[in-house]
Amino acid sequence: MAIRQAEARWDGSLQEGSGRTTGQSGAFDVPFSFKTRFGDEPGTNPEELIGAAHAGCYSMALSGDLGRAGFTPDYVNTTAKVHFGPVDGKPTISKIELVVSASVPGIEDGQFQEIAAGTKENCPISRALGAVSEIVVSATLA
Repeated sequence: MAIRQAEARWDGSLQEGSGRTTGQSGAFDVPFSFKTRFGDEPGTNPEELIGAAHAGCYSMALSGDLGRAGFTPDYVNTTAKVHFGPVDGKPTISKIELVVSASVPGIEDGQFQEIAAGTKENCPISRALGAVSEIVVSATLA
């Protein structure tokens, strides 16, 4: 079983402090702050990183599911829209929309939609995010 690691450090108070998150592989080392998370300041935040992980995982998982069904996609492109805001007064990820576009030679749209919906249930990041009340997939063949 693979163990992947990321680290985050926060210095200072919640609103005036700042943080930095890094990946074990060295592929990312990015700053974040209260203003990048709750405001409009440019920069990353934990929700954006969750979206990137979910989009990447879903694209790979859909490619695998299509392959098992006998189809080789030219590409699968996924955008994850992570809805983040107060729920019962607590900051919460309430919904994730996975907007998918794929080019898959030889597949009918109905079969593509069925596979895309099943992938949402089987994608490891979707399963890890089981506490998110709603994960929606909108899939389009290109």
